[in-house]
Amino acid sequence: MPSSDQQMFLLLWFVLPVWLIAGFADWLCHRATHIETTAGIKETWIHLLMFLQMGMPMLSALFLEVNALIIGFMIVLFFCHEATALWDVSYAVTARKVSPIEQHVHSFLEMVPLMALLLVISRHWPQFLALFGAGPESARFDLHLRPDPLPVGYIASVLMGILLLEVLPYLEEYRRGKKAKEIAQGK
Repeated sequence: MPSSDQQMFLLLWFVLPVWLIAGFADWLCHRATHIETTAGIKETWIHLLMFLQMGMPMLSALFLEVNALIIGFMIVLFFCHEATALWDVSYAVTARKVSPIEQHVHSFLEMVPLMALLLVISRHWPQFLALFGAGPESARFDLHLRPDPLPVGYIASVLMGILLLEVLPYLEEYRRGKKAKEIAQGK
């Protein structure tokens, strides 16, 4: 198996599922600490921001040809996500108990995106180098659909996993937070 196939296998069948499971586990931790009445809706907004910061690069890699533009976009949003994660935990520990289990889940939510980013970069090394003006290729900054689309069944499964393990749970967290805020305000 060529190394690029091994990298793709790891991305699709290990990294992405672990990432989705970790996101769901984090939601379970939030639910267990009654985030809606402790840290409140503010923390949920931070979680939704982090979801977007990692979701956009992930969807880009699933649907678009990876070039210098996409790699640069992924790198920038990875660092934005890291800064937001620091803000999230700094806020959360002032308002609720962040258990050792949740802290461990957070380590996955920080390192798994880094693993994904490094695997994508290693698959597209010439465009990564080109992003910095090095290597044999010219940097490409155009948007095109993937020349080798992923199987429709895989994409459907990933999108369903994102919906069931990320979108719906965090929207439910938002709903609980909004309701708790309304009750606290006497509405």
